[in-house]
Amino acid sequence: MKRVLITGGAGFIGSHLCQKLLNEGNEVLCLDNLFTGSKKNIELFLDNHRFEFIRHDVISPILLEVDQIYNLACPASPIHYQYNPVKTIKTSVMGTINMLGLAKRIRARMLQASTSEVYGDPQVHPQREDYWGNVNPIGPRSCYDEGKRVGETLCMDYYRQNQVDIAICRIFNTYGPRMAWNDGRVVSNFIVQAITGQDITLYGDGSQTRSFCYVDDLVRGFCALMDKKGFTGPVNLGNPQEITVLELAERVIQMTKSSSKIIRKPLPADDPTRRKPDITIAKTELNWEPEISLEEGLGRTIENFQQRLKDEQ
Repeated sequence: MKRVLITGGAGFIGSHLCQKLLNEGNEVLCLDNLFTGSKKNIELFLDNHRFEFIRHDVISPILLEVDQIYNLACPASPIHYQYNPVKTIKTSVMGTINMLGLAKRIRARMLQASTSEVYGDPQVHPQREDYWGNVNPIGPRSCYDEGKRVGETLCMDYYRQNQVDIAICRIFNTYGPRMAWNDGRVVSNFIVQAITGQDITLYGDGSQTRSFCYVDDLVRGFCALMDKKGFTGPVNLGNPQEITVLELAERVIQMTKSSSKIIRKPLPADDPTRRKPDITIAKTELNWEPEISLEEGLGRTIENFQQRLKDEQ
């Protein structure tokens, strides 16, 4: 049994990680300021004596005794991270410094949740970990993109200078149950619009591609990376099955049997045109690859959103 700290643990991905680690018999400390996280995501675990919720903002230091740290704290959808861009970059930079300082002090291994956004609008396809990216450092998305890039820099500097045991994973588009209703990303947007009979909003012509990884596959990758002692990464965690955003919208309409119409709006600034992970390193170093197909994962996610809609009515 390990004692594990998860920052951002009440968020969509964090709550699934809490669940997996509790199911394996670990003690879990879930730290979250509930800006985008929700107590509803973790209410199943609140009565578990091995689970503890701490309402705290990672921008402020905290002293805890744990064996492992998963640093997931940071709003991850454009709607949320652009709401307060200064706070977003503070979370990625100061929050990561605080967690690395804690990891150094207590000699814990720390997994840093980075992002495929470090590749920006990539000129290399698919994206490999040795690609340095094509990122706009002064655009409206840069509070998130550059914050995550600095987070990776900090991890490597703490590793080289202070021998802190770190691991960096670059998360590609992830979806699944417990995504926020107002998340603003394509999977949740399309599902919410389809099941409530609204027009489905497509930005641009829909030819831009994404690669969607189901959340259970991602957290399995997290744990494989955490358990690979001495391996720092960075490593891509995502599903290499590429799909256009238009195809995704059509599939959601079909699966929900919705009568929603697709309407088009202008593409937001710096929105990547293509996104697909090269997962060779994940396969060879972690023996990891996604197992859940888009069809199956979307089915589970749609069912979860439909149930939540019923519960609120």
